[in-house]
Formats: sequence, C-alpha cells, structure tokens
Amino acid sequence: MITAWAGGLARHRIGRLLAAVAGIALAVALIAALGSFLTASKATMTQRAVRSVAVDWQVEVQPGADPNAVRSLVQAAGGTRAALPVGFARTTGFTATVGGSTQTTGPGVALGLPSGYRSHFPDELRTLSGSGTGVLLAQQTASNLHAAPGDTIGVRLPGAGLRQVRVDGVVDLPQADSLFQKVGAPTQSQPTAPPDNVVLLPAARFASLTHGATGVTTQIHVARDARLPADPAAAFSSVTGAAHNLEARSAGSALVGNNLGAALDSARQDALYAQILFLFLGVPGAVLAAALTVAVASAGGERRRREQGLLRLRGLRPRQITTLAGLEAALVGVVGGLAGLGLAALTGRLAFGAASFGAGAGTWALWYAVAFVLGVAVAAAAVLVPALRDLRTVTVADTRREPRGSRSPWWLRYGLDFALLTGSWLVFRASSGDRYALVLAPEGVPSVSVSYWAFLGPTLLWLGASLLLWRLTLLVLAHGRPALARLARPLTATLATTTAVVLSRRRRPLARSVVLLALAVSFAISTAVFNSTYRQQSEVDARLTNGADVTVTEPPDAQVRPGAADTLKVSGVRYVEPLQHRYAYVGADLQDLYGVQPATVARATSLQDAYFSGGTAGQLMRRLAQRPDNLLVSAETVHDFQLSPGDTVNLRVQDARTKALRTVPFHYAGIVKEFPTAPKDSFFVANAAYVARATGSDAVGAFLLDTGGSHQQQIAAHLRKQLGTGATVTDLTQTRGTVGTSLTSVDLAGLTRIELAFAVLLAAGAGGLVLALGLAERRRTFAVATVLGAKSGQLRGMVLTEALLLAAGGLAGGALIGWALSEMLVKVLTGVFDPPPASLSVPGGYLALTAGAAVVAVLAAALNGIRSAGRPAVEELRDL
Repeated sequence: MITAWAGGLARHRIGRLLAAVAGIALAVALIAALGSFLTASKATMTQRAVRSVAVDWQVEVQPGADPNAVRSLVQAAGGTRAALPVGFARTTGFTATVGGSTQTTGPGVALGLPSGYRSHFPDELRTLSGSGTGVLLAQQTASNLHAAPGDTIGVRLPGAGLRQVRVDGVVDLPQADSLFQKVGAPTQSQPTAPPDNVVLLPAARFASLTHGATGVTTQIHVARDARLPADPAAAFSSVTGAAHNLEARSAGSALVGNNLGAALDSARQDALYAQILFLFLGVPGAVLAAALTVAVASAGGERRRREQGLLRLRGLRPRQITTLAGLEAALVGVVGGLAGLGLAALTGRLAFGAASFGAGAGTWALWYAVAFVLGVAVAAAAVLVPALRDLRTVTVADTRREPRGSRSPWWLRYGLDFALLTGSWLVFRASSGDRYALVLAPEGVPSVSVSYWAFLGPTLLWLGASLLLWRLTLLVLAHGRPALARLARPLTATLATTTAVVLSRRRRPLARSVVLLALAVSFAISTAVFNSTYRQQSEVDARLTNGADVTVTEPPDAQVRPGAADTLKVSGVRYVEPLQHRYAYVGADLQDLYGVQPATVARATSLQDAYFSGGTAGQLMRRLAQRPDNLLVSAETVHDFQLSPGDTVNLRVQDARTKALRTVPFHYAGIVKEFPTAPKDSFFVANAAYVARATGSDAVGAFLLDTGGSHQQQIAAHLRKQLGTGATVTDLTQTRGTVGTSLTSVDLAGLTRIELAFAVLLAAGAGGLVLALGLAERRRTFAVATVLGAKSGQLRGMVLTEALLLAAGGLAGGALIGWALSEMLVKVLTGVFDPPPASLSVPGGYLALTAGAAVVAVLAAALNGIRSAGRPAVEELRDL
C-alpha cells in the first residue's frame, strides 16, 4: 500500500510535491548558508583583530622591580612566543643644526630596542629612508628638525644633559598610539595623541645615552602564539584572563597593556552586530521560505481532504492514513532538505570558494544538520499536521460537500493587525532613542549583551503589515465586485461579472497569495536597501576620515603657504583645496580649529547636509563667507557652554608671530557634526581668511586633492615620492581598509549576496508556485466553464485577470512594507552605520530585477494555467 501510494504521488501529484520540495530547499539552504557564513565571519573577525596588533602585550615593569625577573615571569606564561625588554626615557627636547639653521623641539621619548626586535614585531616600525637599524628618527621628528640620515641631533635628557647621536634612518610608527600608551590607565586617561618627537636606539646605545638620566622605565614587549577561540568574545575572555593571571603572579611588579585584548574587545562588538544582522536579515527569509512551503501544501488542501475521505470510505484506519501522510511529509522533508544542503554547498562554492563558507568542519556540519532538521520539521508542519487535524475534525460526508464560507478569522475580528502595528511603533520609539544602545559591550568587561527586545519593532511591523494587507485584500475582493468586473472586462468580455464573482469567492486563497508575494518583495527590498545604505555610509566614513580622494597632511609646525597647492597639481589631479588646522581653547577645553575657504571647499570634498545642524551645508558655508567671524561649533560644545545662535565665542589661539595665545572673538552661527579630516568629538570650523588675519599666518594644515575618484593610489604614490618625508600622503583606497570595523572586513556584501539571491528566488516562488498550484487545483472549474460555453479567450482572460491582480497587489503591498521595514531597520541598527545615513540608498537595478522575476513567474504560472485550461473538457473531467 505504501509503495502504491508513493508511486501515485510521483505520477499524479509531482507538481505539488516538487513545489513543496522547492520551498523546503530554499528554507534549508538559506539557514545553512547564513549560519555557516556567520560562524566563518566571527572567525575572520578574530583573525583580523590578531593581525592588526603589532605588540600583543606591553608589560611595564613597576618601580623597584627587577626587569629580568619580570621578563622571566612573562616567558614562563603559557602562549608566550617572544618577550623582549624595551627601554623608555622621557626627553626634554631635541636639537639639530642643518644647513646653518638650528631647530629645537619640545619634549619627546627615546626608546631602546633590543637586537631582533624588528624580526619579532615587524609591524611596529616601517622604514622610510636610510637604514632600518641603528639610530632611527620618527617621521614627524625628522620633519620638525629638518633632519635626514647622516645628520647629527642632540637629545636632552633630564638629569643627563645634552647627548649627541648620528641619525641612521627615518621610520614611521604605524601603531604609535598603543606603543606610547599609559599602561594600566583607563581609556579616558590615555594621552590624546602620541609624542611628536621620538628617537629609537639600539639597546646598548640607549643604555649609555640614558646613563644617569631620570625617568627611565622598562617594558617587556610580548608576542603570543596561543590558539584562540574562533569567536571574538571567547577570544577576548581568554586573552584578558591570561593577562590578569600574569599580573596576579607578578605580585605588583608588572602591569599589562593588553593591546590584543583591546583589539578583540572591539571585534566582539562587531561580532554581535553580525549576529544581529543574521537575525534581522536572515531569519525572515527562512520564515518566508517555510511559509511558502505551507502555502504550497495548503493549495492542495481541499483535494487532500477528498482523497482522505475516499481512503476512509475504502476502509483504511486513521493510523494507516496517518502513515501515508507521514510518508508524504517525509518525502518532501528529506528530498527538500538534501536539495537545500546541496544548494547551500553550491552557493558557498560559487560565492566564497568553499561549501563550508570558510567555517570549520565541526561548525559547518552542525549548521547543515540544524538546517536539515528544521526543513523536516517544516515539512511535517505543512503536510502531516493538516492531515491529522482533518482526521479529527472532518467527517467523510464533509469531504464530499463543496466548501462553504466560514466566519472571518479571529485575528480579523479582533483587530490583531492594528494591535501589532501599534506595538511596533511603541517599541520602535523606545529602541531608536538617542540614549538607547542595541549592543552593550563595556570596555574591559568580558560579557557583552544585546537588547533583543528591539527585534520586536521590525517583527511586529512585518506581521502587522502583512495582516493589514490581508485585511485590505479581503475587503477589496469581497466588496469590490463592480470594480473588479470593470477591470476584467477588457480581458474576459461577457464573463467579466462571472470573473469578479469567482475572484470574490476565492478571496481567501488569493489574499494569502498576495500577502506571500508582498512579504517576499518586502524581504528583498529591506535587505537590498540596507546593504546599499551600508556601502554608501562606508564610503562616506572613508571620505570623512581621509578628507578627499587624496590628502596631503603637513607637519604641525610647518609653515606651508596656500600657494604650495600648485606643486601638487600633478597629472590626474583636478583640484587642490587648502585646509587650515589650528588648535583653540574655549574655556579650558582644547579643540581642533579648521579654517576653510567657504566658496571652494566643496569642490575637493563632500559636504552633506547631515553633517550640519541649523542649516544646509550650502547655507552654513555662505554664512561663513558673508560674515568672516562666524563659527560652526560641535553640538557637544553648544550644550556644554549653553550657546545660542549669534552668541560671541572667544577662542584663544596661538599667534604665529609671538607664539603666545591671544583671544579672538567669533560668533556662533551653526552646528557642525562631522567634517572632513576632523575628529569624531568636538571641533570648530571657521573662515580661513579670518583665522589667518587673527593668527598672523595662513599656513595650511592639509591639502585636499580631487582626482575624480580614479587613480588615487597612483597619484598618492607619485606625491609620496615627490614630497619625501616632509608630509604625509593618504588616499581614499588606503583609508577604506583602515577605517572599517571588523564587521566591514568580513564584507557585509557576502551576507547580502546570499540573501539577495534567495530573495529573488523567494519572490519568484511566492508569485508563481502558489498561483500555478491554485490554477491546477481549479482545472475542474475551467472544464465546467468550457462545457457551459466559455471560449478559450475568456478563460485566458480569467486566468490573466487573477495573475495581474496578484502581481499588482503583491508588488504594491511589498513595496510599502519594504520601505517601512527599511526605514525601521536602518534606524534600529544605527550602531552599524558610521556616520548615520541622511537618507536611504535604493538599489534600483536590483529591485527592478526582483520585481521582474516575480512578474515573470506569475505570468509563467498564468500561461501554464491557460495551457491546461485549453485541454478538452471531457478529457479533463475524466482525469479528475
């Protein structure tokens, strides 16, 4: 019996089975692919955090402790690969006489590096000119002293006087912030910037140079090779625990500067955001695929009930009928699950070069197993559960009657859709406030937390909007027969009224199909818009950090005039904009002050209205031009100093002639939130001409170069060669790789590539599969209509009317739900964006592709239904 039943399903219900298998396959493939990708992404974040650190630990020997004993303790710690002592000495100044001119700098630092330091910590130093060993000057120090390899400089040490050394090379210190950290101090107590004046010496030379000097300390720089967990949060806990263990065993003789832990601390927050994106963007797709499977199964529900009644009439017991339903569910679940795993593996192979998406074998297999089990569960819910329900509630006589209209669904009577939408709005208001944090990762604390209740907003919106669309579709189909008849008349002629009646009687399955298509389209829209907006803001962040396509930053004490811009107009550069950079005191607070040329600054960089408050970018630049003493102030400063528009703001800036601070009056004209090359916190933007008159100098801090967005790396390389070590040249391509978080490093596009591909398939499936199966189940209706005299053209019109109604309702409803979801997602996930977007970025090409795929699928289903309706009526009735 079981074999005969399985054979009958394969012969006569193959379309329905394949459609259900396709729905299961999509759900399984999406879960397996996204789960494996998420696991691999976390491992990538951990690896990137580890690679980003030049020195894993900086262990500072405390006063009175023996450096050798501390070093031995560090070497004995598990996971230590190398531990080298580095000397630190504070200097009171540097001097150099070059070309008859003597240059003097302020305080700085001298470092003593042991032999082999660069081989163990290769990323700590980068040679710019001269030798990579011996006495090395930091780039900024060489620029301040006008010194080059071969020159002699003086190093003034407290307690030891002036000592002379000969420079062998000039180096860059890429990780100067961590190298010169205050070990053991909290973030808010760390130096605001590394020292400008640094000299690095071999350990023996350092010892002789600093003999008798005060303020000399020793650090043990540590490289670790301990195997870390793949998850950044677990890796952070492991590294932090090891550092605390070392401090405990040192009994107060050492403090650990945990650079590796700091990098993992940032990565673990990014890992949580990746997990949130998986839930926000991935789970709805899997739920939608499962809903598609349920809809496919329910499309043949009436036929299945009749077949069940026939089996009961022929003497089959409920247990046997349950076995047959279980066989169908198992067939759909197992075949669909295996097909889904194959599709996930193929997706991983094509998109990422490996079926595992880069995840480890264990986690990859686990996600595939979980996805397969969920697929079988969905198949059971879609096929077996309805069969069991019918066995309990439907009699044999009921299966022989035509289905009658029943009461409206309970959610429709009680207004559940309105309640869900109201709840969504309330949760959204609470979770999108300025003081709300979706991810809470306190610095240095091993535990991180996510406010998962914020998920309620988008979830309730998705559910409430779908139920509201269902309500509206039912309302239109039930009470809009005259309008439906007018719409159908061009396609069905005299059967227009009949078509409207048929659509009204079938309003429930048709409404379900419209909602399913709308949800698939909304999923595609929200995912695509989020991805496009994320890419847009990543580019904005890079431009804000770098300033322009290429930026030439001058040393702080350099007196470079604006006319030097002409020397930077090399091939490929369209425009060069000078930008002043000063420092100014407002009260006791020291902030950056940027002087701009209001009329031309936008020619070299991007100024968005979102960067300002109190006016658009253009309006505020015009205010600076019309009244030169106008000043743009950060929101934090406005709040701290209770400023109102037009208030006088007295800033103390350094006079270039006397080197003394002088008070310069400005007038508060607007708020600046972000500005190219500016820090994230407080700063000022003023008219460059006014700043030059007030300070007696028009010296430029940086030049912003517009290259038209092309050849940035080549132009930057040319300028580095032309300018040497006298200025720092950065390009947008280089900055993109440094400003991104570790979430960016795993390429968010990888996540969305998976989802966007599946979204197109889901939209096509939601539009085509359910309609095709619904039309297949109505072959008897078309055959009876043919017997009663309906022409083939009229039948074709009936099918096309239903298809067009489905496509129009689904696409329109999906567009509205997708737009609302996109707005909510971007607002709730503000922490992913830096800076927050002023507007959403809409990928028109992809959305057109999705809509086109849905329309093509609906039309293909309609054409197949038309072909079936054209079969001879007698033959069709005999088969049925």
